[in-house]
Amino acid sequence: MDTLGFLLDGFMVALTPANLMWVTIGGLLGTIIGMLPGLGPATGVAVLLPLTFSMGPTAALITMGGVYYGAMFGGSRASILINTPGDGAAVAATFDGYPMTQQGRAESALAISAISSFFGGIFATVCMVAIAIPVARFALKFGPAEYFMLFLFALSATAAMSEGNRLKGFIATIFGLMIATIGIDGQSGVIRFSMGILELQSGIDFLIIIIAVYALGEVFKSFKNIDSGKAKVQTNFGKIWISMEDWKRSVWPILRSAPLGFFVGALPGAGGTMASLMAYNNEKQLSKHPEEFGEGAIEGLAAPESANNAASVGAMIPMLTLGIPGSGTTAVMMGALLLLGQQPGPMLFQQQPLIVWGLIASMFIGNIILAVINIPLAGVLVRVLSVPPKILYPIVLGLSFVGAYAISYSVMDFYILVIFGLVGYFMSKAKFPTTPMILAVIVGNNMEQSFRRAYKIADGDVGIFFGSPICLILFTLTIISIFYPLLRGYFIKRKAGKA
Repeated sequence: MDTLGFLLDGFMVALTPANLMWVTIGGLLGTIIGMLPGLGPATGVAVLLPLTFSMGPTAALITMGGVYYGAMFGGSRASILINTPGDGAAVAATFDGYPMTQQGRAESALAISAISSFFGGIFATVCMVAIAIPVARFALKFGPAEYFMLFLFALSATAAMSEGNRLKGFIATIFGLMIATIGIDGQSGVIRFSMGILELQSGIDFLIIIIAVYALGEVFKSFKNIDSGKAKVQTNFGKIWISMEDWKRSVWPILRSAPLGFFVGALPGAGGTMASLMAYNNEKQLSKHPEEFGEGAIEGLAAPESANNAASVGAMIPMLTLGIPGSGTTAVMMGALLLLGQQPGPMLFQQQPLIVWGLIASMFIGNIILAVINIPLAGVLVRVLSVPPKILYPIVLGLSFVGAYAISYSVMDFYILVIFGLVGYFMSKAKFPTTPMILAVIVGNNMEQSFRRAYKIADGDVGIFFGSPICLILFTLTIISIFYPLLRGYFIKRKAGKA
């Protein structure tokens, strides 16, 4: 009953005219940003951060949430119409979405994409309502040692999930932890790694690094092709809806993929890309006609779309209940919350329940609004795909500098922005994943402080990190997260060798 009461309170917050406006604006902006190839939800939230600086924490979180799952709705538009995914989570939508467009079924593809995203989002939000309070109450049992082990697990899992770049994922994590140590040590007062620069004594604001890596890094990456034209986009459509036969083929893939997406999304570092690809492969294996996958099978589009929207909601569970971002986008959202003076984690549910439940209630409302926006207005929205890069990226560049300056009104932040924008660019060129570094920058300071507090409490005995069942479970999960991808790769190769 507590949960129902909190949810009703959340709806009273989310249904105020101002918050309804912000969830609509956030969802619409997220849909548009998600459609633009290369930007994606993390960059979208990073670029739009300045919008939230003048808001209260509830409105800011509702707006950023709308941008996040709005981008999941919009990400597949470019995949379906021009075979170019808006972000990694929309890659699977190209497999059958674009063939459907080539067959003259773009209307059905756009409709099932929005319908699947809607069901995935609603299902995941219901799951979030069910488990948020139990997880938050469980997290209240954590002391400094448990938190250190939790941070260790989150960082290890995120680095290990860097498919094909696992070693680089761990190197990026260490690099992020090194950045987090810059500035005055909160316990000893010692100035660390500031290189004599006065402005670095207070450390580097991780929001600057987030904007630099996601937004500026993307502009640098796209600079070479900034004069390239845009692909010709279909803008005239018939009725955007699906037939009864299409629905019968899609309904079970949608229902099966939503819980999978929610579970995968809640894992640190897994994210929508992994969720959508796993859902696609699952449906292909379960299908009676796997040969139709890749040739325009509508269930091959419905499954990943349901999964990636459910994953975006699942990724908020560890951020809200434990204070651990589940994805690059939730890392940006967590950074914005910290800037607004709110510490995500179990105490947020006790001290600021209206913020948390206002966000959760807004997800129900936002998914309905986005379904309304993305089905009847799809023909209008896809015209955004015609915006040339030489107009789009200068806008992103300008918003990045405005956002960085608005954080602390320091010109020094411009230099930091450019330096880390180049860092993000070269990391991308060298195929180093940026999400582990961003996560390490955000949690690095808390992780260090937790370690030192636990070490002092135990009077120098490291056994405290293995002294409780929670610590032992988290240590075991850390080991599994590191070695599971290696074992899985071994068994896949062994199975392939026998075939």
